[in-house]
Amino acid sequence: MSLPAPARRVLLLKNPKSGQGNADVDAFTAMLQTRGYEVTERLLDDPERNAEHVRDAREYQALVVAGGDGTVSSIAYEAREMNVPLLAFPAGTANLIAQNLNLPTTPDALADVLDGGNILRTDLAELRSGDLTWGFTLMAGAGIDAAMIKDSEELKPRFGAMAYLLSALKQFTPQQVNFRLELDGKLIETRGISVMFANFGMANFRLPVASGIDPSDGRLAVIVLKGLTPLSLLPTLIDSVRSRLNLGDPMFEDRLELYECREATLMADQQLPLQYDGELQDAALPASVRVLPGAARFLTQGTHEDLTT
Repeated sequence: MSLPAPARRVLLLKNPKSGQGNADVDAFTAMLQTRGYEVTERLLDDPERNAEHVRDAREYQALVVAGGDGTVSSIAYEAREMNVPLLAFPAGTANLIAQNLNLPTTPDALADVLDGGNILRTDLAELRSGDLTWGFTLMAGAGIDAAMIKDSEELKPRFGAMAYLLSALKQFTPQQVNFRLELDGKLIETRGISVMFANFGMANFRLPVASGIDPSDGRLAVIVLKGLTPLSLLPTLIDSVRSRLNLGDPMFEDRLELYECREATLMADQQLPLQYDGELQDAALPASVRVLPGAARFLTQGTHEDLTT
């Protein structure tokens, strides 16, 4: 699918609190204007007002969201029924959505993506806990992943994206948790250090978290991470590198339990924080997730194969 012509009205939404990534939004805006775009800018200064900021999104040919993954996900979720393509400008710390979409990082190259108008339709997902609901693009989970995000917050100003790796090394004794998963009505009891629901499947440097994750198949991958120490994550990392370099089948898939579902309920024998796309929530279990098939339209120069692990 391509951006309809003429496509010269763009709504640019900026999160002023976004941190360590490529935040050269002003240069990008100036470049769009020299290319004949009419750019309307709005600051995302209050998450409670995100729906208001995109109320008139249908009047624009594209949305550009400059912020971290949580910001991009929130706007994609609020605009999910408006059929307007979205460009994820990488202005956060990790920018995993932009990485998963195989986007460039420089203002001129991102402007070329907007000009090119190549649109890929993908799924989104929804996380619920009690009366609270959030939309996510990449993944949500409970366990060591949420603990890592919590510990990384104080490290981000000094170390940027490396804060996540340093945080992982701090998890010397991750909690072993008894999980109960209801996946499309089927009950599964298991034990591990984390459960993640993945829509996209790549971590930093586009390393696959697990094989076979397709963000356009109408399903979520369910990943139960096993292990007793942070070193338990090493075999998974090795498999990711092997997959990236096309060196053969995974060697350590026994360190993960893999399922898939359209909707799920997550329960555990203890309370755990939740995270979605890097946003930590002190919400209570049980929590539920469901996929929203084809709910997002992302601008990218990539192909469907580029997005699938």
